[in-house]
Amino acid sequence: MNRLVVLGAGESGMGTAILGKKKGFEVFVSDLGIIKNTYKQVLLHHEISWEEGGHNEAEILTATIVMKSPGIPETIPIVVKLKKKGVKVISEIEFASKYIDANIIGITGTNGKTTVATMIYQILKKGDLNVALGGNIGKSFAEIVATKDIENYVLELSSFQLDGIEDFVPHIAVITNLSPDHLDRYNNNFSTYIDSKFRIIMNQTKEDYFIYDRDDSNILQWLSNHSIKSQLLPFSVKKQLKKGAFKNKQELIITTNNNQFTMPIATLSLHGEHNLKNAMAAATVANLLNIRNKTIRECLENFQGVEHRLEKVLKINNVFYVNDSKGTNVNATYYALYSMETPTVWIVGGEDKGNDYTPLLPLVNEKVKAIICLGVDNDNIINAFGNVVDIMVETHSMQDAVNVAYRLSKRGDTVLLSPACASFDLFKNFEDRGRKFKEAVRKL
Repeated sequence: MNRLVVLGAGESGMGTAILGKKKGFEVFVSDLGIIKNTYKQVLLHHEISWEEGGHNEAEILTATIVMKSPGIPETIPIVVKLKKKGVKVISEIEFASKYIDANIIGITGTNGKTTVATMIYQILKKGDLNVALGGNIGKSFAEIVATKDIENYVLELSSFQLDGIEDFVPHIAVITNLSPDHLDRYNNNFSTYIDSKFRIIMNQTKEDYFIYDRDDSNILQWLSNHSIKSQLLPFSVKKQLKKGAFKNKQELIITTNNNQFTMPIATLSLHGEHNLKNAMAAATVANLLNIRNKTIRECLENFQGVEHRLEKVLKINNVFYVNDSKGTNVNATYYALYSMETPTVWIVGGEDKGNDYTPLLPLVNEKVKAIICLGVDNDNIINAFGNVVDIMVETHSMQDAVNVAYRLSKRGDTVLLSPACASFDLFKNFEDRGRKFKEAVRKL
């Protein structure tokens, strides 16, 4: 019997274990940490063997195939031994894709991928397509494949998930943008990270589509050095395009094959150049799939945004509190600060992934009146911005950070949580950090 070993008992691990069991594999789940009780119940229900608190090498090395959760680096000893032995180590995305014959839309990029994936999902659902949203957002792809019969998958894909693919191919691939992120996992080499993102198109053919930001110099440079088989559909706010999406004065115009779509930019529900680009990417996908123009327009006019991404929490004493906990890198925080229109008290910090804060200096100088550091180690932030703002305060809990922000803000200001860092030093994940921010604000 084929033996599937799942390394990591998180969302993707559980989904893979369930799907593997359903497809007749002997399944074994191994986690270095302690498995959540809810997940243990799932394993017991499906009669799947598991271990926690360490990896039993003898058990794992008998695998015929291994699914490694995206959070586990390639460099850990057990993964190195498996590869040396010639055992396939793949991602959940690769494993699950073998068991479907469906239309896959894959979205990756440094920032905006959750927003674009959610937009696409909502438009396709409103357009009456049988569609599911998964991958790096919501339910794992494998669990949806195991439990539902779906014709269209919208998958948000991280570079870590793409590192573990071999044959996976989305019919429509989107790269939103590229800027340095997760470089701690890529030997501080930005070009290695870019190569990981572009794995999304490596198996595409001339029947498939690639949608990308033509204004992004990192994307253009990669494309100029590689031959692409898929049909290119760029989007741009700077250049008029014969095919793809562009901005013409105050209108958004998209041309794909024989379809054209237009709408006034002013009617988009989310503002800012980055959100215009997100709308371009989503509408291009919908246009390719022949969704009615009226449906696309209605969805883009009513889209509410995603939780933890420039999410307006409350207005207290005429001060806005904004949760951008999903801003886990410098580029995301750049967009957040750029969109601020009032004096800003900025809560920043966390687990630094080798950040270069230089691009933020002009915006901080122009818009930020005070910085509140929220992290275990704030030295890099203090060194980067100490000479730019007059007020800088160190805190080590969310409640403290919000209380200090309350004291420092005046009527008409904005308090912005946009950490530019990962959350793992003080929080479980960025969602936990965002929820704690909202709880602390509501307690004021």
